Amino acid sequence: MPSISGVRSDPFPAFRFYITLVDSSSALAKVMSGISAIANFAIGGFSECSGLEASVEIHEYKEGGVNDYVHKFATRAGSSNITLRRGVGFTDDLWLWHYEYTQGRGKRRDGIIALQSALGVPVKVWVFKRGIPLRWTGPSLDATQNAVAIEALEITHEGLELLSPHTVISRAL
Repeated sequence: MPSISGVRSDPFPAFRFYITLVDSSSALAKVMSGISAIANFAIGGFSECSGLEASVEIHEYKEGGVNDYVHKFATRAGSSNITLRRGVGFTDDLWLWHYEYTQGRGKRRDGIIALQSALGVPVKVWVFKRGIPLRWTGPSLDATQNAVAIEALEITHEGLELLSPHTVISRAL
């Protein structure tokens, strides 16, 4: 998007974000593509989110007689696992989601990870689909340290999509 002359456009800070997880089969999951209402369902309190990655596999074809280059074709797209980290609090929602899977009763969840501007407005929103809690990690407990107890949850999923005002406008055109 073109910038307005004289207006500074700084990158967004990485520490203003929130995360929402909803049952993949719920009615909310079907309509959660709307960016404005998702903050009401934030499970919040996360200090770190990593794994917002997408890639494309490449197949190389070496044509006989062509020695100066190799043909490259895009094959499958994929996404990395997402890891959420937060300080241990009173809620057990991440543990319970993982535990339900270990007991054979787990339900997939869709997730929303929203990056906010300094004014608290969502500016980039990543949506992952049909997530499964792959690994829960509890805090490292050490009486000689003065650190916050951190739990982590690694989520595997079936796709990552970026929704932002720019993306939504581009699709409409």
